[in-house]
Amino acid sequence: MRRAIAVVLVAALAPGCASVGPATIARDRIDYDQAITASWKRSMLLNMVKLRYADTPMFLDVASIINSYTLEGQANAGIGWPGGAATGNASGFTHFADKPTITYNPLLGERFTRSLMTPLQPAVVVSLIQSGWAADMVMRMMVSSANGINNRFGAGGRARAADPAFAQVSAAMRRIQASGSVGMRIQNDKGRELTVLVLHRKDMPEDVARDVGSLRELLGLARDASEIHVIYGSMPRGGAELALVTRSMLEILLDISSAIEVPAGDVREGLAPAPASFPGDGADYQPLIRIHGGEQPPERPFVSVQYQGHWFWIDANDYASKGMFSFVMIMFSLMDTAAPRGQPIVTVPAG
Repeated sequence: MRRAIAVVLVAALAPGCASVGPATIARDRIDYDQAITASWKRSMLLNMVKLRYADTPMFLDVASIINSYTLEGQANAGIGWPGGAATGNASGFTHFADKPTITYNPLLGERFTRSLMTPLQPAVVVSLIQSGWAADMVMRMMVSSANGINNRFGAGGRARAADPAFAQVSAAMRRIQASGSVGMRIQNDKGRELTVLVLHRKDMPEDVARDVGSLRELLGLARDASEIHVIYGSMPRGGAELALVTRSMLEILLDISSAIEVPAGDVREGLAPAPASFPGDGADYQPLIRIHGGEQPPERPFVSVQYQGHWFWIDANDYASKGMFSFVMIMFSLMDTAAPRGQPIVTVPAG
């Protein structure tokens, strides 16, 4: 009898002798990371699709994750001598509870306006190119015009083909970037921060020198200007300025969404317009991100969502589209210029 009671006591009270917290970190940290990433990707794709159908986008941030773990044990034991004979009883139980609490913040009001509708700073465009992102991709996605040369835009009342010179400017910048013959610095001028693009001239290979000369000619830059001030605007004030009209995050999403494949029936019924196409696109034109649509779920998607009974997805084997989609998500974070707020937190009180 004494041995039986001892076994029950040990089994019930053992949980109180060890912490459950450390064992949950390796599992839950990765699980929450993967869950948040997957839901963020699906949310971004869904909002692109909604814009394709002229629906209202909605973004929800994961503000906090609080997960409380409880492990409790209780034991009861007793011995009696009814009628002079010794009797005993023992009971016990353990209880484990996992109680996650997830808080969401909708992107509304001032945060919506500042994050989605504020144009990107030209300095961000230049710094992205300087840090290694492909110049032609950055220009195509984020810039509406450079010194009056217009980029392509596929949505809304401003839909238009790109000026032929825009592709030439972007390609020349990509080759100059690959050569390392371009630099950037930030300088202060009477309390204002100015971004200066530096075109190196010493020991420049002949082919790069030709690209620099072509870039100067296309953009109307002075041939002797080695330092170019980058400003926001439609036209420069002189031969030493690069005036960029940059896009807002909403414009970026609208342009990408205009190329999403939609079922032909939805186009016929007027639920969504046909993908934008212009004579200047050329036979080899490819959208920034290839987003497919169909009636059946995809076999191997990188990300997929359902909307109005249809499936929309990016193929897992489309490396270029995956990279561009991930870049858009990074840019969405950069465009959030609202006041600092609490970031996603995983709090695990355990005992």
